[in-house]
Amino acid sequence: MPAPTDARDREIALDPPPRRIVSLVPSQTELLASLGLDEAVVGITRFCERPEDWRDRKPIVGGTKQVDIDTVRDLAPDLILANHEENTAEDVAALEEIAPVFVTEVKTVPEACDMIRTVGTLTGTSDQTSTLVGKIISRFKALPGVEPLRAVYFIWREPYMTVGGDTFIHDVMQRAGFENAFGDRARYPEVSLDDLADRDLDVVLCATEPFPFHQKDTFTADIDAALPDTPIEIVDGQAFSWYGSRLLDAPAYLQDLRASLAPRRPTALR
Repeated sequence: MPAPTDARDREIALDPPPRRIVSLVPSQTELLASLGLDEAVVGITRFCERPEDWRDRKPIVGGTKQVDIDTVRDLAPDLILANHEENTAEDVAALEEIAPVFVTEVKTVPEACDMIRTVGTLTGTSDQTSTLVGKIISRFKALPGVEPLRAVYFIWREPYMTVGGDTFIHDVMQRAGFENAFGDRARYPEVSLDDLADRDLDVVLCATEPFPFHQKDTFTADIDAALPDTPIEIVDGQAFSWYGSRLLDAPAYLQDLRASLAPRRPTALR
């Protein structure tokens, strides 16, 4: 069987499976825990908040954008998990001097499933990942068909930033019954509140991460002032953006969220 390849088309050959793993990706850290790899994970970032007790028990190697290379070196990993968006190319290049680095790039739910399978191959947990992926696929397929609500999904404030059509969040929005009003843009564009006026929005989705819109009412007050007739919904950012084992719980959350929102207003009333 050929060695697994990462998002850079680089082969990652490991024999035997890794015994010391450093994860620089919060959603993949949770995946490793779900695969029963607690003892094998020797380092995580300060943003790896799941499982909740790992940050108290595992060495912290910095943030996703500011990895402490010396700390990683001291941990002597034989596999490092990184991500194209969350980690810098400079850090990845430095880390490759220490151990093989598996770099992921996940833009859709199917790509997330492929990533999970590959992590299973790398870590010798293919039986578990096969079962996990099967459940994820089944649960997303079971989401009911609904008339899409046209939405903007905010990930940041000052400046306001949303998601384009080539992102994982965009794919999850579509599956959940939301039409991304900025699906014609790429990546994570900055927008002004004036940009929303002609987007024919049914709802504004404000995520709990990376910006904590849920922490203060003032964080959404200016949106409410700019769009007084458009509902604003605080949504679980992890359900929309974490592409590891969190995907098991995402469909139920997304279905409940979509069902809680009013149907699309008739065109004549707009």
